[in-house]
Amino acid sequence: MTTNPGIDRRALLAGIGAVTLAGPPTARAAQAPLVLAAASLQESMTAAADAWARKGHVRPVCSFAASSALARQIAAGAAADLFASADEPWMDDIEKSGLIVPGTRTPFLGNRLVIVAPAGAPLARPQDELRALGKTRVAIADPDAVPAGRYAKAALESGGRWAAVEPNIVRAESVRAALALVERGVVPRGIVYATDAQASGKVRIAAIFTERSHPPIRYPLARLKASTSPDAEPFRRFLLSGEGKAIFRRFGFRPL
Repeated sequence: MTTNPGIDRRALLAGIGAVTLAGPPTARAAQAPLVLAAASLQESMTAAADAWARKGHVRPVCSFAASSALARQIAAGAAADLFASADEPWMDDIEKSGLIVPGTRTPFLGNRLVIVAPAGAPLARPQDELRALGKTRVAIADPDAVPAGRYAKAALESGGRWAAVEPNIVRAESVRAALALVERGVVPRGIVYATDAQASGKVRIAAIFTERSHPPIRYPLARLKASTSPDAEPFRRFLLSGEGKAIFRRFGFRPL
């Protein structure tokens, strides 16, 4: 498992006493699948749930948040069916805790990391935008816990820029919260996923980080042992099918 300075995931998962997302499993036995998905999947997973419903199934219920927050909820006993994480380490911890159904964890999607600016802001050349990050405030997801923030920190460290940028970092609880700060003009620059930029009409991409500057951005998908919905496994298979992957490709993801 990839470790992250500043946070002990396994201790955190063991110690969280959060309230579960839903009632006891018996109350959900006949209900639609509950999908816990990384915040960056909001539009695409919603579209996939809609497509599944159009096939005559009960529409899955989707709950979106930072992967770290979702992993804590799962560890606390959330009665959910599927988990789509924005990185491998949080899924690693859930798997090592014995909370996913063996054989259901699957590589799902890939993404890119970008710098965004408000849609009307003047932009410099991409290389100049990178150099300017140390001179302006930059919104990123919390790098001590949230995958998008960890990727952002790694990309800045690989370019030798983290020390200069860190004093101007504005930490957000999720990648979508970081995006919102830029959308509202509260912070002039943000580091988010390319799919987040594509989903917003209020920002534009100022620069794209090379994929070698950070660990590969991989979203794994798995069914949880707490699952009670009979549609959970069929919906998981739909997400991984050619039809399902085409939906996520439309939103800018790279199916794996």
